[in-house]
Amino acid sequence: MTERWKPAVTVAAVIERDGLFLLVEETTSNGLRLNQPAGHLEPHESLEQAVVRETLEETGHDFVPTMLIGTYLTPNFAQIKQQGTYLRFAFAGRLGPRQTEQLDAGIVRTLWMSRAELAACPQRHRSPLVLACIDDYLAGKQVPLDMLYTHPDLARAGGKTS
Repeated sequence: MTERWKPAVTVAAVIERDGLFLLVEETTSNGLRLNQPAGHLEPHESLEQAVVRETLEETGHDFVPTMLIGTYLTPNFAQIKQQGTYLRFAFAGRLGPRQTEQLDAGIVRTLWMSRAELAACPQRHRSPLVLACIDDYLAGKQVPLDMLYTHPDLARAGGKTS
């Protein structure tokens, strides 16, 4: 039997304030890398719940997604020897108050960078999607959140199921 192809579903938060973007510096198998607050979709959560959770875990801040910037299908750039594909859903939104100082394992710090500063160091990006998502955000690409649907049986209590 042929093995089924299953891309890993991830989410990312593009958060802009005064021309700067919130990023995390994280430890990876390829050294310290820059990324948006991002991570994997977990069972029984909507895409919106996932991006809120990942942002809190990686920055300590609440996040309110307001639009979907885009979806991105890409190879696994983090580990060249390991094959795989990611399907990333990038969201823009508002950063809320800081809830905790404790960040996910592997997150070294959060930082704010301009698009120009980020473009000047592509070797430090977790993947080419870091800059691609920001460029799409700056280009005004957006999809209303009500275009996303999560069946009520999959979403945790209190999750959006439009």
